[in-house]
Amino acid sequence: VQLQASGGGLVQPGGSLRLSCRASGFTLGYYPAGWFRQAPGKEREGISCVKTGVGSTYYLDSVKGRFTAYRDIMENTLYLQMDNLQPEDTAVYYCARGSGVDCSADPQSYRNWGQGTLVTVSS
Repeated sequence: VQLQASGGGLVQPGGSLRLSCRASGFTLGYYPAGWFRQAPGKEREGISCVKTGVGSTYYLDSVKGRFTAYRDIMENTLYLQMDNLQPEDTAVYYCARGSGVDCSADPQSYRNWGQGTLVTVSS
């Protein structure tokens, strides 16, 4: 079981990035799949979760309307489209596979983690 995250980088405020998280060793659609981030000196926080069925849920009010999480079944890959990025979005972003059947914002509810990809928003 492996999750490989990519797509981070340096972007100016107002810019966009799309993060990818390719799963191997399991079928991503059978599990809830979450995106988290951790800024320097802060705890890891849940951003969103793609459900096993249809749809995604978002846990941070600050990203609602700007971030979109979705899953490509054929590619077995999780995505996070991030638009109108702001300096406060600077963090290491992680993808993770849920342990159970329901989505959760709690990192303890996730079993397998990608390695993280750094997003820096700065002018």
